[in-house]
Amino acid sequence: MFTRRAVLTLPALAAMAACGRRGRGQGFKGYAFVANEEGQSIAVLDMEALAVAKHIPLDGAPTQVLASPTQPFVYALTPASGTIHEIDVDRLSLARKMTVAQSAISMELAPDGRALYVLAKEPRSLIRVPLDSGKIDQRLPLPEEPVGFAIAPDHNTAAVASRANVRIVDLPRWKLREAAGSGDFSAVRFLADAKTLVAANRGQKALSLYDAATSQLVTHLPLSVRPDYLCFNTDGGQLFVTGEGMDAVVVVYPFHTPEVAETILAGHGPGPMAASKQFLFVANPTSGDVSVVEINSRRVIAVVSVGSSPGFIAVTPDDQYVLVLNRASGDVSVLRTAAITKNRNRRAAVLTAIPVGARPVSAAVRAV
Repeated sequence: MFTRRAVLTLPALAAMAACGRRGRGQGFKGYAFVANEEGQSIAVLDMEALAVAKHIPLDGAPTQVLASPTQPFVYALTPASGTIHEIDVDRLSLARKMTVAQSAISMELAPDGRALYVLAKEPRSLIRVPLDSGKIDQRLPLPEEPVGFAIAPDHNTAAVASRANVRIVDLPRWKLREAAGSGDFSAVRFLADAKTLVAANRGQKALSLYDAATSQLVTHLPLSVRPDYLCFNTDGGQLFVTGEGMDAVVVVYPFHTPEVAETILAGHGPGPMAASKQFLFVANPTSGDVSVVEINSRRVIAVVSVGSSPGFIAVTPDDQYVLVLNRASGDVSVLRTAAITKNRNRRAAVLTAIPVGARPVSAAVRAV
């Protein structure tokens, strides 16, 4: 058993006084926890000091990090061992490990933060782990090898995608039902009202939308790109799509009558994205830069040169900073949103670059 502390009391870090770059009260008060896949560790960035506060070694290669919305804990998944590592934000140390499968694919926190759902590869299953006990209380076998899943905001429904189809999970009854239609699926997302499921249908180069209550297909929405990456804006009213087929971001209005609003030329081989209230940040791994799209005007207003092979982007909760994880160069490029302005040459600068380790692939930002 571990005591949960509702109030965070963070120890002072001597490194902050030594770095000399930023003082208390000037930056975002919190930490960014960065998963170094090849380095088998979590790098903890102090966002006020803009420096690494600590490296937390793990006995595996982490690929995903999530921050609890209600408790001072962060969770890192090492999929090869099917293990969840719980990190205490107070102490910046490993609190416990929970091995839930032989191997896993991804994890997601329940909307109330009281449980983790894990998509397991071996054995093929969807697993629920209440965080007070740290032990599996539900395991749902899956007929095919899964590739992605999502939990609806109302916590009544989940969706699991395999390459060939999409299945809906009735969470209160813990039962599985197949949705209509077929394709080559990857990511799945629920709309903010939890009534509609969006499935990335890579085989048909479309978004397949399903009614979550009935599992019936609503429509296939053809795209000019293969839907490899999906990103909602902050209020969920726009969905941005990037992928193979065009150097562009497709803007989709997913509510009411779903439609493609616009296709924006943006970068070279655009991939992973993240959104603030004002901007959409689009990583271009092959060219080592990030395209900044102004959401209201739907125009690229800046391009920022970052490190080598940017592959993950995170925005701090106050929209003050953007963190770009560069997989090949092993660092995090930090952008300040207030410094991004329209200018003649459409260039913007990196505030700082912080070395973090070997192949950073995921990050979670936690305010304190």
